[in-house]
Amino acid sequence: MNRTIRVLVAEDQSAVRAGLVLILGSAPDIEVAGEAADGERAVELARELRPDVVLMDVQMPRLDGVSATRAITADGLADVLVLTTFDLDEYVFGALRAGAAGFLLKNTEAKDLLEAVRTVARGEGIVAPAVTRRLLAEFAAGPGRRTGADPAVLGALTRREREVLSCIGEGLSNAEIAGRLEMAEGTVKTHVSRLLAKLELRSRVQAAVLAQELGI
Repeated sequence: MNRTIRVLVAEDQSAVRAGLVLILGSAPDIEVAGEAADGERAVELARELRPDVVLMDVQMPRLDGVSATRAITADGLADVLVLTTFDLDEYVFGALRAGAAGFLLKNTEAKDLLEAVRTVARGEGIVAPAVTRRLLAEFAAGPGRRTGADPAVLGALTRREREVLSCIGEGLSNAEIAGRLEMAEGTVKTHVSRLLAKLELRSRVQAAVLAQELGI
């Protein structure tokens, strides 16, 4: 990306928030647009500042991170990158259903945090490897955790869109999908947008989970 990525940091612990701001501010291509200590303020600032990415803690006062994520993604205010602990809980599943673009552990290395922000800003989803295994296993464990999409909906996809969905399920980036399927990266983005709309999914991460569930 040639432009500066504007990030809103939503974290209730001041020391943690300060650390995140310091890390983000160290990157020449990232700007901290604002800070929020609770979910309500995060939504307010997202509407006011229109950042590219919101770095969202899940457990916050006044309005939890899941509800804040839902409000932000529903209005298309920004992409949301959720911060979670190693012990995966229901907050993560709620954030997934709310349309979060990615999930990171709070102990993620600084360089990985910066790269995750860049990835989400490009419109691609990201899930920390340690979270991926638990997320896919737990989300597919029962009816209450499933995306709710019937396998029959895949009939609405073109052959190319199915191939792209399969690649998303493997965790490939748009550039990697373009290389594998021998198409332009811009064309991949178009296919991703169309398949998300057809499957009534709100994020690339939801598409990855669906692909894993259906074994495609």
